[in-house]
Amino acid sequence: MNDEIQHILSGKSQVKHGDFIQTILSFLRRSEATSDLVKEDKHFKEKETAHLVNYISEEKFWIENINLTNYISQGAEQKVYLQDEKSVIKLNDSIYYTSWKDYLNNLLLNNYFFSDTAYELLGFYRNENVLYAVVEQPFVKATEKTNLELVKQFMESNGFENTRNNDYINKKIGVILEDLHDENVLTQNGILFFIDTVFYII
Repeated sequence: MNDEIQHILSGKSQVKHGDFIQTILSFLRRSEATSDLVKEDKHFKEKETAHLVNYISEEKFWIENINLTNYISQGAEQKVYLQDEKSVIKLNDSIYYTSWKDYLNNLLLNNYFFSDTAYELLGFYRNENVLYAVVEQPFVKATEKTNLELVKQFMESNGFENTRNNDYINKKIGVILEDLHDENVLTQNGILFFIDTVFYII
């Protein structure tokens, strides 16, 4: 991992909407360092979530009133609701990640690489004992179908190598970016917008 990425994830450098995300990450790092949390433990995420829930309650980071009427879509990891003509609300349970810390790192990396579709972490929501991060993101309306060859060219021009299907890796900076299919990268007036990114750190 290069220094710039490391500084962003550690909170030494700022990205758009990064302050609150880095606040939660700082707590998770402290919690991991001062508790029995061990990432190799098969119950790690369950324990991490319990620590996080307590912290959310103490700091009053719960979002109680969410308008869930304007439903747009749902994937394996999140539910999407139209907030207004300019933004969407996404409820993400971090299922793609082995820890909440990894999910929050994903948000920071998205905001670093794709500031035009930056996530703003608003707080957290719980439904049927499932914890969700509540994020707001600019609403992008596609005007044409995304050409995945153009996505590949864009990624390669920015130092990423196509590994398989719609997955990419940048070994120089130590980042993997997956699942860049035509529902996660939209095209509006000829411009690519990365609206659902799945970043991993090598």
